[in-house]
Amino acid sequence: MIFSLAVHIVLTGVCVWRVWRGQNVIDRLIGADLVGTLALAVLVLIALIERTSIYFDVALGLAALGFMASIVLAKYLADQRVL
Repeated sequence: MIFSLAVHIVLTGVCVWRVWRGQNVIDRLIGADLVGTLALAVLVLIALIERTSIYFDVALGLAALGFMASIVLAKYLADQRVL
């Protein structure tokens, strides 16, 4: 499980680099979405390693915020306005 955690952290670093150096806005948006997903996976792995449930709650809240942020950013890119 520790190896899996290390792999997810390395992949998060790769995705952060992609957000930083993305070719266009869509690449950066996909990278940011993937960073959020990998952060969720890291939180779940930490919860499994430490055998505590608080990380699951944090991961659930982060997933809800990440979903809403993806919808808002996609709408903004499509219409160039939020509301």
